[in-house]
Amino acid sequence: MGFFDKFFNKDKKEDLDKGLEKTKEGLFGKISRAIAGKSTVDIEVLDELENILISSDVGLDTAVKIIERIEARVSRDKYVSAAELNEILRDEIVTLLSENNTADSEDFELPAGKKPYILLVIGVNGVGKTTTIGKLAYQLKQRGYKVVLGAADTFRAAAVDQLKIWADRVGCDFYSKGMQADPAAVAFETTKYALENHCDVAIIDTAGRLHNKSHLMLELGKIHRSIEKNLPGAPHDVLLVLDASTGQNAQEQAKQFTEVAPITCLALTKLDGTAKGGVAISISDQFKIPIRYIGVGESIDKLQIFNKRAFVESIFGGKQLG
Repeated sequence: MGFFDKFFNKDKKEDLDKGLEKTKEGLFGKISRAIAGKSTVDIEVLDELENILISSDVGLDTAVKIIERIEARVSRDKYVSAAELNEILRDEIVTLLSENNTADSEDFELPAGKKPYILLVIGVNGVGKTTTIGKLAYQLKQRGYKVVLGAADTFRAAAVDQLKIWADRVGCDFYSKGMQADPAAVAFETTKYALENHCDVAIIDTAGRLHNKSHLMLELGKIHRSIEKNLPGAPHDVLLVLDASTGQNAQEQAKQFTEVAPITCLALTKLDGTAKGGVAISISDQFKIPIRYIGVGESIDKLQIFNKRAFVESIFGGKQLG
């Protein structure tokens, strides 16, 4: 039984391969051309590899870290062929991702002992926040969980209506106080609703306006306190949604949000529409926050649990990672 037969089903692997096709063509294609005709890994090859990683949105600091690790292996092993470089690079990226992510999985399971599990979701307009919430609710419903969506993004035009459409589509519960309502009041009452109606999960949408950090910090703090009044220890996770197709701009958004909110996990959307999937490596490394979900297609079932080994395998192909 192969690695992905055991840990990652075939349909999801195919979706991931297809979703990361542009990233693979960009990153792996450049690396293949850089080492073509080379018999050994030397300084010239490593310099070229560093440039490729940076241009593929892996980011300068993370690229340098990866190259330093490869240099250490080359020095230790004395001789490394260009043919071995692909495997070494994959191993080092998996190791780097392992430092900041939980164990590989493919199931949308809830943490034990947290019912209802309260998930607070933030992110700027246009990153796919509402869509990610809808897709996540669908996945959880498919696994038999009772879910309620709370519409606490009450400032953005049509945000409440969009979330209601997703709730109807998924067939889950929905709580709203309408536009211009106090977000903290919505969060409080969504949590109360989840408790009273024996929901397994409450996913609360919030506004992610970065034009005024102090206001955002105050608002999120108020939301946190209102949730905890109903359920001590909640929210259990704060999920930041980022658009992978924006490359280094997604990293900048992560930087700004982590300065004002206790982000515990990340979702990267629109990986299927970009060659900038390398930003996942950079964000994971720079912010030490686990990537929880990735979007690899538009349809409702194309949100996946982030599996670092499957992710790296899809980008580099070839020999399976053990």
